[in-house]
Amino acid sequence: MSDCEARRLVGATAGEGGDAMSATIPDSLRLEEMTSPEVRAALDDGWTTVVVAVGATEQHGPHLPLLVDAVRGDRLAEEVARRLGGALVAPTIRVGCSEHHMAFAGTLSLRRSTLEAICIDYCVSLARHGFERICFVPSHGGNFGPLADMLDDLRRAVAPKCHVAAFTDLMGFAAAWTEAVEEVSGLGARVGGHADIAESSEMLVLRPDLVRHEWVAEGCTEPLAEIVERMFREGLHAVAPNGILGDARGLSEEIGRRCLERTAELITEALRE
Repeated sequence: MSDCEARRLVGATAGEGGDAMSATIPDSLRLEEMTSPEVRAALDDGWTTVVVAVGATEQHGPHLPLLVDAVRGDRLAEEVARRLGGALVAPTIRVGCSEHHMAFAGTLSLRRSTLEAICIDYCVSLARHGFERICFVPSHGGNFGPLADMLDDLRRAVAPKCHVAAFTDLMGFAAAWTEAVEEVSGLGARVGGHADIAESSEMLVLRPDLVRHEWVAEGCTEPLAEIVERMFREGLHAVAPNGILGDARGLSEEIGRRCLERTAELITEALRE
């Protein structure tokens, strides 16, 4: 769906006298940038799907800021909503389950029970307004497992009027990064899953002002599938002392754009199924 298609005029009712007014859906589709009458009008016009990104505030090596997963969540949620059509975007949950990063200063982490409570409250609030489908999009690796585990509880919280879906394929997400990087640069082997060439390149697209190029480096280069259990059990610092999984060298805007496109397509296809 294009920006022009998103900017549709829909009817709304406001005021004690019930005067009619027109409401324009913002190009960004973000709920937080809309007025309440605009949201009501969109719902009445069939915009009953909402996408929720679940990000994190955590370390990303010496060269990237803590907000990487949160700002990528903003972008992914919007890209997925446009591809789904008839979908709006809820505010990104900006702190997630990051216990495995707590050895690095600045990281914030939620308990699984806390994240589930937040997700349930999101669902209940959105369902009460008339949203019929809520799609959770994790933009941080540590949220994939918790979202999969809580999915049944989220669905029960809003059944039967609202359905909840979530993308929970962490290894598929990493594979999409590898394919995208390989297509653009032939450096797919440098994808490791965290603060690597893929994620660093995405930040050149999203927030280039926050990338510290002089600190770009190589980290743990073992395949993610071989270290993921140890990482979650012992902490990321146990496998990557500098906080990087993979190799960030060779980053580029072209790689970043392809990674964002490929993962948005992967997530959208999964949610449609």
